[in-house]
Amino acid sequence: MPLAYFITFSTYGTWLHGTDKGKGSVDRDHNGYATPFLEPDVNRQSDEKNAMVQAPYLLDEARREVVRNAIVAFAKERQWQLLALHVRSNHVHVVVTAERDPDRLMSELKARASKELTAAGFDTVDRKRWTRHGSTLHLFDERAVREKIAYTLHEQGKPMAIFDGTAQIDG
Repeated sequence: MPLAYFITFSTYGTWLHGTDKGKGSVDRDHNGYATPFLEPDVNRQSDEKNAMVQAPYLLDEARREVVRNAIVAFAKERQWQLLALHVRSNHVHVVVTAERDPDRLMSELKARASKELTAAGFDTVDRKRWTRHGSTLHLFDERAVREKIAYTLHEQGKPMAIFDGTAQIDG
């Protein structure tokens, strides 16, 4: 059983397969442990963009705060240990301890965030806000957990909507 999960998901249309930004992207054939990322492919990226049914979704400051607060409240309700959270303009990083399948956990986080965004008057229920999947990295030792907490809170550039839950484990 992992000590925690490092979950990352992006907003709709902002990280298309075939992109050359970052380390690339992951699809069904490139999502196993230690599987290389997809190689940049401008044709695939163009095809992905043309297949979009809505405009890309970006999180402004107000939306980031709604998402952060929704995830913090949801984790508290479920009695999950939320260790770190950073909501950026086009993606979300979460470090969490929960006795739950990480894919299901990610889906529930997205659903709660979407529900709260709709309740706050941001878009309608039919707005696509998130990519279909994301990344669910299992963290099996304390060093890996600490590294992902540090990455989430301090290595994302200018802090946006963050939650630092390390006080729960530090004392």
